[in-house]
Amino acid sequence: MKKTNKIVYISLLVAQALVLYIFESFIPVPFIAPGAKLGLANIIIVIALYTLNNYSEVFLVLFLRLLLATIFGGNISSFLFSLFGGIFSFSAMIIVKKLWNNKVSIIGISATGAVFHNIGQLCIASFLVKNIGVMLYLPILTILAIGTGIFVGITANFCVNHLKKLPYFKETYKTRG
Repeated sequence: MKKTNKIVYISLLVAQALVLYIFESFIPVPFIAPGAKLGLANIIIVIALYTLNNYSEVFLVLFLRLLLATIFGGNISSFLFSLFGGIFSFSAMIIVKKLWNNKVSIIGISATGAVFHNIGQLCIASFLVKNIGVMLYLPILTILAIGTGIFVGITANFCVNHLKKLPYFKETYKTRG
């Protein structure tokens, strides 16, 4: 991929993730557990994980989306929660993808990312409030994360399968497998 094309593609991914994040903020979520959301912006992160050759570029998409989301409607605490959740999620997805590339599908990797996103957020929450009791939300959030992670994974899988058909991405998929 040419450098200019890659910059444009990364910019489009960031913009799409930001639009999905803003759209999701308008969806009322019943109060099941604090911070429970669908994670629609993570569809784009999972797509980036499978379409970009470099994990640092995927992290750039994640970080720019978090930064812009904070600028458009967040605060420093929401940025911290999202950042730590994103780092945990991103790290877990990369580890699972590298270790079990042929055994775990995009859907499984997405569900892993969703679970670890919640673990990261609960870790920073317990650190900030200085109370490990926050971790009592983990079982509920894990069940919700598996469901939303499967949804995000199915959607990302659909998109990636269609992107594979584009001539622009054929070279990428030959090298990444």
